[in-house]
Amino acid sequence: MEELARLAGITVRTLRFYRERKLIPPPRREGRIAWYDDQHLARLRTITALLERGHTLSGIAELAEAFDHGRDVGDLLGVGGPTEEEPVHLTPEELADHFAGEATPDNLAAAMELGYLGTDGGEIVHVSRRLLDVSSALVHEGIPLAEVLAAAQQVRIHADALAELFTTLVLRHASPEDLPRLRPLARSVVEAELSLALDRRMRKP
Repeated sequence: MEELARLAGITVRTLRFYRERKLIPPPRREGRIAWYDDQHLARLRTITALLERGHTLSGIAELAEAFDHGRDVGDLLGVGGPTEEEPVHLTPEELADHFAGEATPDNLAAAMELGYLGTDGGEIVHVSRRLLDVSSALVHEGIPLAEVLAAAQQVRIHADALAELFTTLVLRHASPEDLPRLRPLARSVVEAELSLALDRRMRKP
């Protein structure tokens, strides 16, 4: 414990307090010896960084609990991972910075349920850099993250329906091997139709 506290730049008393608040996981025990590892040190450094950014210990505890019960990155990405989207590895403090203090356990749970977030050792993984950037931008524009995620759930339903429509159309006239080659056509149609739909919506009184 003394060695861990020294490496983390905190006192043993502070470390004990963090343990009591369950901000760090318990050590591995061998008899009367408690062993800490690099993940404990990374968590302590994360706590220090979040405190320096103005987060409260209560908020950090909630974030740590959600993080500890997150989905594994293997479940998130699946075999092979996304074919076009770029996953992003984040520390908990980087995730908190992206969402301006709205990285609450409820919002993290919603993002995990959508398949946006998973965990990989001491890091969080977001499945798509584009989705991360867009959702972060919306939050910084003043839209609550909970509402962004609720909208994403509705978008997911419509996107699944569009994907089903496109694959059904192609498979009526081509083979499954043609789907990857024709995939950009589906994306172009959706982007153009959404652009036209936004034009129509903005022209409404």
